[in-house]
Amino acid sequence: MQTIQLADLTLSRFMLGTCQFGYDYGLANTCGQHSYEKARDLIASAYEGGVNCLDTAPTYGNSEEVLGKVLQELKLSEKMTVVSKVQMLPKDLPEEKAEEWIENSVTKSLKLLQLDYLPICIFHYEMDFRHIDILLKLRDRGLVHHVGGSLYDVKIGKEMLNSGLAEAVQPQTHMLDQSFIRGGFFSEAKAKGVATFIRSVYFQGLLLMPEEKVPEYLAPVIPVRRQLQALAAQAGISMVEFALRYVLSIDGVSCLLLGIDNEEQLQQNIPLFDKGNLDVDLMKAVDAVVPELPDDILRPYNWPWNRVGKSRPE
Repeated sequence: MQTIQLADLTLSRFMLGTCQFGYDYGLANTCGQHSYEKARDLIASAYEGGVNCLDTAPTYGNSEEVLGKVLQELKLSEKMTVVSKVQMLPKDLPEEKAEEWIENSVTKSLKLLQLDYLPICIFHYEMDFRHIDILLKLRDRGLVHHVGGSLYDVKIGKEMLNSGLAEAVQPQTHMLDQSFIRGGFFSEAKAKGVATFIRSVYFQGLLLMPEEKVPEYLAPVIPVRRQLQALAAQAGISMVEFALRYVLSIDGVSCLLLGIDNEEQLQQNIPLFDKGNLDVDLMKAVDAVVPELPDDILRPYNWPWNRVGKSRPE
């Protein structure tokens, strides 16, 4: 398993996402929320396969609680790096209450995860990064070790980079969402030594699900998907491999955050991290066929979830 270095941390480039450990999440998710036993077995198999970092958040149902129990049972608390998040601050929260909110969020996460400190703690909502000074105070107290923010907007992401205070960021990037790539974000992050943890590599399964299962309101992606599938066929690789290695090949990308449905899917993904970068011409071919899609498609928080019947974290 390929690894990257973040200060004192050696992180596998495969970061296991745990939304499904806490609730029914994902457009293409057909298996629902994982049982405790399934979550435990997936973490054990992932660790055996070289995965040493996990991503969670307070808003992922009881994911943190499940992780805390699993890591204790498997005796992996000191062997797996946990990334968690500061719960989104309410819009009507008075500024003088922000410090209390953030500290309460972190201390609750520590209790549930059964950890003495969070190795990496980032703001779940990008606009909350304005309170980074509060998170830095918690770092000074030893409650967190590395800090940063989750992202949707390239401009806000660059502001995080330019602040010099973010050590890790978590943007959404996949074949259909080229905004951070075309905006030069990853090259800037690399130049500033900021780790990038990429979420939504398979776009909640939209890149892989059968065409007839694609919801009507996401139908504009189908023609683009067909062109990407044709490129994968020409290259002699599956769409799973194509989508993963495409993002992994972007210079400046550190880790890929993947949610996993089952053991078979886990074992399918692990070896892909050692296959290396895609051919440069193939990367350019992807860029050439993907247009700028509207936010109604690219941002899951804009999807009409009442028609999907799935929960969402943001």
